[in-house]
Amino acid sequence: MRNRILAVAAIIGAIGVPIAAQAQGEITTGAARGNTVVITETDGIATDRRPAFREYVIRQQVPKFTVPDRIVVGGVLPDAGITYYDVPQTYGATTHRYTVVNGQTVLVDPNTRRIVQVVD
Repeated sequence: MRNRILAVAAIIGAIGVPIAAQAQGEITTGAARGNTVVITETDGIATDRRPAFREYVIRQQVPKFTVPDRIVVGGVLPDAGITYYDVPQTYGATTHRYTVVNGQTVLVDPNTRRIVQVVD
């Protein structure tokens, strides 16, 4: 079943339609330019920790950046001009970094600059 859901997600992602599906602990959080991004709860900020994390980001008063593209999971941020910050372990162990772009807090893979979660 999981493979079927991921296959459908890949097909839908190939035509550029944003998606959201959940299967056995893995969450397909979106697609951009035909690339489906699948993360698990341990890769991002867990749902119950998001309000506290948003408050933390506000308290940190990190600079806010603006980019011309829509902010979607799977999108890639520019390679220059954006600063990324470590996520404190209080909000879950993750190798991702966070930043605020176009008014939204996002988790980003620091190696690829790909958005892996928009923290709502």
